[in-house]
Amino acid sequence: MFSWWKNLKRKRLLEKPFPTQWNDHLESNLPYYSLLPEKDQKHLKDLVQIFVAEKDWHGGEGLDIDDEIKVTIAAHACLLILKIPHDYYNNVISIFVYPSTVLTPKPAMNFFGGPLEPVLGPVPILGAAHYNGPLILVWDSIKREVRHPEKGHNVIFHEFAHKLDMMDGYADGTPLLKGQKKYKEWAEVCTKEFENLRDDVEKNRDSFFDPYGATNEAEFFAVITEYFFTKPKRMKEHHPRLYGLFVDFYQQDPANYS
Repeated sequence: MFSWWKNLKRKRLLEKPFPTQWNDHLESNLPYYSLLPEKDQKHLKDLVQIFVAEKDWHGGEGLDIDDEIKVTIAAHACLLILKIPHDYYNNVISIFVYPSTVLTPKPAMNFFGGPLEPVLGPVPILGAAHYNGPLILVWDSIKREVRHPEKGHNVIFHEFAHKLDMMDGYADGTPLLKGQKKYKEWAEVCTKEFENLRDDVEKNRDSFFDPYGATNEAEFFAVITEYFFTKPKRMKEHHPRLYGLFVDFYQQDPANYS
């Protein structure tokens, strides 16, 4: 009964025209939107309309959550699920957006809501995605990153990649895949790439990917997702097997769009 009502509400939402100003936000804040095929643009708009309507939006420190903030975040989140099975991130209920870097006064948390270890004082964060709890983002960081995708950083992609990773109940850097063959290939390629990045970081060598990806397998998946959508051509050139793996997962080939 609940599913029927939810689908009916979504159908009614999509009967409404996509607001013109929302389209402006898409074109301004999602650099690859104009490069997508027309049918994918339409599908993305549909996803955005439903995502914006179904999530609980909260502004921290007095931030007014306007349409630009909602559409920008929704568009990036929905780009990740444009071609893969999903239910509009049903593991994301509330999204808190802060105007600038937020200090979390609590101990560092793992992905399942428990403390990793004691910490001394507040911890500055640009975003957070806990298994149980809201997703947190910082607006000034988002604005910088959407204007400079060539730097390879995108906190929206990063945090929503964590949420995709968590869909199977684990934050382990391995999202839901189809069949044992896919899991075997994922483990083979990602383990090698992760160990190479960790080795580069330990030996203070330059690496293509952000060193933060060497933190653990979950952060590796989130960082690679950022690069896959922001620097696809260079990732394909430098890490072709890993790039191909992410093409297979996301069912998109952004190197052909940039």
